[in-house]
Amino acid sequence: CSHFCLSVNKRALSFFQDSNLTIHTDNPDLTPCFQNTILAWIPSIYLWSVLPFYLVYLKRSKRGYIVLSVLSRFKTLFGVLLWCVSWADLFYSFHELLQSRTPPPVYFVTPLVVGITVLLATLLIQYERLRGIQSSGVLIIFWFLSVLCAVGPLRSKIMTTAAQGHVNERFRFTTFYIYFALIIIELILSCFKEKPPFFSPVNTDAVSIFALFGFYRLMAIQGYKRPLEEKDLWSLNKDDTSKAIVQQLSKEWDREKSGTKPQRAPTKPSWSPGEQVGYEEAEVLISDKKHDRKPSFLKALLRTFGPYFLIGSCFKLMQDLLSFVNPQLLRLVHSVNAPAWWGFLIAALMFVCAVLQTLILHQHFQYCFVTGMRLRTGITGVIYRKSLAITNSAKRSSTVGEIVNLMSVDAQRFMDLMTFLNMLWSAPLQIFLALYFLWQTLGPSVLAGVAVMVLLIPFNSAIAIKTRAFQVEQMRYKDSRIKLMNEILGGIKVLKLYAWEPSFSEKVLEIRKNELRVLRKAAYLNSVSTFAWISAPFLVALTTFAVYVSVDEENVLDAEKAFVSLSLFNILKFPLNMLPQVISNLAQTSVSLKRIQQFLSHDELDPNCVETKVIAPGKDVVFLNYANAADMLFWTACFLHSINMLVPSGSLVAIVGHVGCGKSSLVSALLGEMEKLEGEVAVKGSVAYVPQQAWIQNATLKDNILFGQALNEEKYQNALEVCALKTDLEVLPGGDQTEIGEKGINLSGGQRQRVSLARAVYSSAEIFLLDDPLSAVDSHVAKHIFDKVIGPEGVLKGKTRILVTHSISFLPQVDHIIVLVDGQISEMGSYQELLKQNKAFAEFLRNYALDENIEEDEPTSTVLFFLQTCLFWSSSAGRHSSQEQTGLAVKGATQCLVCFFFICGWGVKLTVFWQYMKAVGPVISLVICFLYCCQNAAAIGANVWLSDWTNEPVVNGTQHNTGMRIGVYAALGLLQGLLVLVSSFTLAMGGISAARTLHAALLENKFHTPQSFYDTTPTGRIINRFSKDIYVIDEVIPPTILMFLGTFFTSLSTMIVIIASTPLFAVVIVPLAILYFFVQRFYVATSRQLKRLESVSRSPIYSHFSETVSGASVIRAYRRVKAFVDISDLKVDENQKSYYPGIVSNRWLGIRVEFVGNCIVLFAALFAVIGRNSLNAGLVGLSVSYALQVTLSLNWMVRMTSELETNIVAVERIKEYSETETEAPWIIEGKSPPENWPSKGELEFVNYSVRYRKGLDLVLKGLNLQVHGGEKIGIVGRTGAGKSSMTLCLFRILEAAKGEIKIDGVKISEIGLHDLRSRLTIIPQDPVLFSGTLRMNLDPFNKYSDEEIWKALELSHLKRFVSSQPSMLDYECSEGGENLSVGQRQLVCLARALLRKTRILILDEATAAIDLETDDLIQMTIRTQFVDCTVLTIAHRLNTIMDYTRVLVLDSGTIAEFDTPANLIAAKGIFYSMAKDAGLA
Repeated sequence: CSHFCLSVNKRALSFFQDSNLTIHTDNPDLTPCFQNTILAWIPSIYLWSVLPFYLVYLKRSKRGYIVLSVLSRFKTLFGVLLWCVSWADLFYSFHELLQSRTPPPVYFVTPLVVGITVLLATLLIQYERLRGIQSSGVLIIFWFLSVLCAVGPLRSKIMTTAAQGHVNERFRFTTFYIYFALIIIELILSCFKEKPPFFSPVNTDAVSIFALFGFYRLMAIQGYKRPLEEKDLWSLNKDDTSKAIVQQLSKEWDREKSGTKPQRAPTKPSWSPGEQVGYEEAEVLISDKKHDRKPSFLKALLRTFGPYFLIGSCFKLMQDLLSFVNPQLLRLVHSVNAPAWWGFLIAALMFVCAVLQTLILHQHFQYCFVTGMRLRTGITGVIYRKSLAITNSAKRSSTVGEIVNLMSVDAQRFMDLMTFLNMLWSAPLQIFLALYFLWQTLGPSVLAGVAVMVLLIPFNSAIAIKTRAFQVEQMRYKDSRIKLMNEILGGIKVLKLYAWEPSFSEKVLEIRKNELRVLRKAAYLNSVSTFAWISAPFLVALTTFAVYVSVDEENVLDAEKAFVSLSLFNILKFPLNMLPQVISNLAQTSVSLKRIQQFLSHDELDPNCVETKVIAPGKDVVFLNYANAADMLFWTACFLHSINMLVPSGSLVAIVGHVGCGKSSLVSALLGEMEKLEGEVAVKGSVAYVPQQAWIQNATLKDNILFGQALNEEKYQNALEVCALKTDLEVLPGGDQTEIGEKGINLSGGQRQRVSLARAVYSSAEIFLLDDPLSAVDSHVAKHIFDKVIGPEGVLKGKTRILVTHSISFLPQVDHIIVLVDGQISEMGSYQELLKQNKAFAEFLRNYALDENIEEDEPTSTVLFFLQTCLFWSSSAGRHSSQEQTGLAVKGATQCLVCFFFICGWGVKLTVFWQYMKAVGPVISLVICFLYCCQNAAAIGANVWLSDWTNEPVVNGTQHNTGMRIGVYAALGLLQGLLVLVSSFTLAMGGISAARTLHAALLENKFHTPQSFYDTTPTGRIINRFSKDIYVIDEVIPPTILMFLGTFFTSLSTMIVIIASTPLFAVVIVPLAILYFFVQRFYVATSRQLKRLESVSRSPIYSHFSETVSGASVIRAYRRVKAFVDISDLKVDENQKSYYPGIVSNRWLGIRVEFVGNCIVLFAALFAVIGRNSLNAGLVGLSVSYALQVTLSLNWMVRMTSELETNIVAVERIKEYSETETEAPWIIEGKSPPENWPSKGELEFVNYSVRYRKGLDLVLKGLNLQVHGGEKIGIVGRTGAGKSSMTLCLFRILEAAKGEIKIDGVKISEIGLHDLRSRLTIIPQDPVLFSGTLRMNLDPFNKYSDEEIWKALELSHLKRFVSSQPSMLDYECSEGGENLSVGQRQLVCLARALLRKTRILILDEATAAIDLETDDLIQMTIRTQFVDCTVLTIAHRLNTIMDYTRVLVLDSGTIAEFDTPANLIAAKGIFYSMAKDAGLA
């Protein structure tokens, strides 16, 4: 080696590689020079090049430190020994120098370099310990490289010694053996993990993907043995929690917004004029400087998630470069005369290369998926926070359904895009490299192939653009379908009562038809693109080979050229297919990005529009010249205007006025919920708010009242007492621990309102804004609440109270009264002052007030004045009286609802697949499988033909029959393409027909499901079936099946080809198949449960979200925004906790399955080497090039199996909801009652009992009563007496437990439900409107003419309002009728009743939320228009029924009293005591 130093420049190469020594021999070895230089330096070069980056990383990593352990001591000890050994060599060289033997320079350089490097490694061990690193990837690789590079020298030292029989250079020989032993020990030690660090702020589980696998294996074993539960999941890393991510994203987004907007001058209070000028100047300057560009959400996302994602991109780059190593190795397989060890070495190298590729690829995927997960967390969090801050007008432009879609669908899009986003740069790189190597193999004929590719690109992008257009259109239909379903499910009871289901069912199916039409078009396009996908690589290969052999006779297509090019073409296949797909994904995501950005750019409520500091002394609420834009109710320009008022601290102020004059808007303005145009509002102190329609959370009754405050038992009991909730708690099954369903479904209207009031009382705020809280409770309760809570002697005395009310009996007790007319204050003052002013208010009172002088004991005069007066008391009967709800309410039951998801979770039954096949059509299913077999046969045929072609003998440097060869090859390939086209086409059609069938069955069933189902099932869960599950069946399952069948048949054909060419392979295939199957089952079992856990934890995010949006004003008023944001974050984190192991499981699976694939490559190559004398080159090439692509298809096959098993659950869930029990048929043939039935309107209950659901107590017990035609009956009773239940029985919403009801002598249980319901009329308790035109809301079947509708509107006193609207009858009502006031909605319900005008009218205390005049009008209308009808009124305000024929008093489900009002008052029973409470007796 001394020679090496002298003649480095001359013949350096020959010393690194003496070809007789290294290659052309059966016993190869490396030259000593190479061993002592390059080989020895590789580990050092690696460590020094990685070091700077690693040190920066360590400096930033804060994990606490690790205590010095035995492991660490040993690592350090052996490191120091290694350093000593290396430098012993160095000193030995100096010793030799002194002995005047001149050793070559290498013996100085190498020990010096190696010594310094191992010393560095030893120091690094300690530094890592101090930075809290438990296991070091960098050092593991270093020790591994050291061992690897020492194996060669070890072998040659042993070989040399064996050949010579004695040892040269004994000292270096000994040190080398010690060195080798020590590095092996170091490698083993570095594989063990240190104990966790002290003071660790971070969950250190995220060491590396390998450490994660250890955790996952334990979870997988658990998941295989028993269903996984929440507690089996790992906690999230701090960096993955909502708190961390959303905080960062919000910061970036705010930065983006502040960077782009011209700073609008904050409006300062007008009493600081000096500053104002400066602001305006500044504004002008800023807007000059910057043209107003929109803030870009994309930039915020890039700044937040970009750096982490880039690490993944680096891994991707490495993997791309590695993927080109194997085709180069394939070249070498074909050289025949090489020594046998070449073959084995190449096989081993192929294997190692493939394994490395696998590991690197999955590390890349890990980064991509985690980025995706963080993206979804971030976007969900930002949208949630935004939805709590947007103005009402912004809320109108995006309904709850649309915002939920942003959170679910659009955020999901980002997540899906992340996986393959790197293909944007990686695909062009791979294409370029593949073409470069192809050029080397086949020369310029490659250009023909390139031309084909270039032609396919515009074709593919045209398809992508079109697909995107379809996607947008389909999203639009889907949004409107979900929105409609949401409304239908919200108002399902009303639909049932009116028998309107067919009309709405038709509307849904119409939208669905359009949606499927778009889907079908997209499916046609997709099958064409699949055709292009499969045929592209083949067409490229065909044109290239054809041109290659045609250009020159001398060009011979031999095995090496053909199969190296084929494997390169196979590499090309992936980027070529992925690129258009990624681009179309990118296009879809850009639509989502736009939608999200638009939502995030909505105006927010100005937190400073209500001043909280500057305020007149002794006043709590100030309005100065206030005007605001109409924001909630009508679309006029300015709603409240010129309002000036001051409210003194501690006073009680009442606000009165007609329906729609702006009372609620005034309260909203105080809360800062309206857009302020000019003037000032100031509120001093904390606020409690009771909205007109109570907002109840899906939580226990107690939590609803505490609303996040600490429990103070005494204060809590007091709040229950004054709000009259004690008696309700006795009947609720779980007392105050009763779980209240969504939107307070298992409480009556009155109970909901009282809970809402109790929340305000408990909050001990300083200002109370009460928006008509007394309208929904019984009269005696209203009196109790006013006296105990609101009035001068109530618990709130001394606090500032602003009360919107229609109830005039309380007005004398308030301090001030404000009268609103059309958004302006017409007069204000105390009760006496207003009477003296003698304006509109006094007039109003004179008409309605009680005559104070009447003695209480004169029942006759009571009845008399009752006919003149209309006192406004109001309430609402238990929508379901409280006992009736026992089933759902207890917590245990809600848990059961969730458990049920798990129990059905253990194995997807084959029956579910069979159900899906039935929906597709069994014949079509078989045809599809057959087509797939054919297309794979054609593909194998083409490749076998090619291999046969390459074996054709070469005569005089040319091959014969090239024309025929090309022809057959082309025919087989095109046949394959055609079959692909047909099969994907058939599959798409089958998928769409299945989607249609399943959705229709689900919809049909849901319209026929009894009401009790809706009372116990959260709407969110039913909506989930219609959105998520239908989406899966529409758009996820068909492509998954396509991929599954494709990969399954590809894997199958690979096995067939390899076994056919190297029969030995059959021996290996069985153990590999067993391993593969085991991994697959093991993975699928756990993965499916993780997916189930994930979907179970997803629903609460959305239901909590829609709950928040509907109660946003309450949450803001109580300043609970932050707490709600935290709850939402927690729910998202719970969801990600089950999603994260899912990511790891995919990586775990990928590495194991690809290992099976890599073994196939190894064995295919090995057997080719072993049997090289008996095999021809064509077959070897065929089997190895097939083996190289099997990894991908095996991997995808497991993934698709799992995808399919996970997603087919959607079919199961939809099936289950399509088969819930249904109510009686709508129309029974041959049992229809006569056309004019009921002609008389007689009602008879015969021994009638009813219960809400099986297993619950009876609500009505043995009722017997008879009502004659045309009688007017009032029904009264305390909450929970069964008043509402009685009306529900008439409509058969509840079916009899025993007994029967007859109408005009016809038993109602014997006729169809629609025959019954369409002949009765009801004005229900909650006025429900649907989004659509006013005409549709009155007459969904288009039965009536315009004249009839206008007549009904006139009688219901809406004519003036409707005719003032530009679109008249086509006036658009928004979701839930939000753009009408509650009173107007009630009048719309009255108009519906007037249109139907049947002989029996049922009034379910329909006049709850209306002011006195309107109420008077309604009563007048009913008295005049329904004079010959039978009227049943559930009354809470007795004045409305004092002139009725008879009154029915119910008590706990039985008839207590039934007689004329006068007789009942004389009898001094229950009715008398109620009348006395109401001041009528």
